[in-house]
Amino acid sequence: MFDVKQRQKDNVFVIVVTSIQYQALSDKAADAFYKLSNTRAQIQSYVFDGMDVQLDLEVESHHAKSAYGFEIVQMVIVDTKPDKHVKRTMSEINAAARMKVVANEKAEAEKILQIKHAKGD
Repeated sequence: MFDVKQRQKDNVFVIVVTSIQYQALSDKAADAFYKLSNTRAQIQSYVFDGMDVQLDLEVESHHAKSAYGFEIVQMVIVDTKPDKHVKRTMSEINAAARMKVVANEKAEAEKILQIKHAKGD
């Protein structure tokens, strides 16, 4: 599993947890073991440098890494985690929406009570 912090189009950061399965190509075994010094870190770096959730990552990464003797078998976005500031803001927005509903319900109840009171007089 790899975590990467990505900036979205609206300038909000989100952590994208990705599972990348890769394997050495049997016909390029020498490349796989001698061209890259830290396979995991370099594959992670390559994938995340060009990572965009809206693109087909598998095809893009496969073509680039096969030159180094590795094949990206599968990439799955496991989870997305918004930045803590985004989470807090979303919580505040949700709380404000709930407070608005409560205020509307209270106003409606008050209106009903006033109508009943006026009818009683």
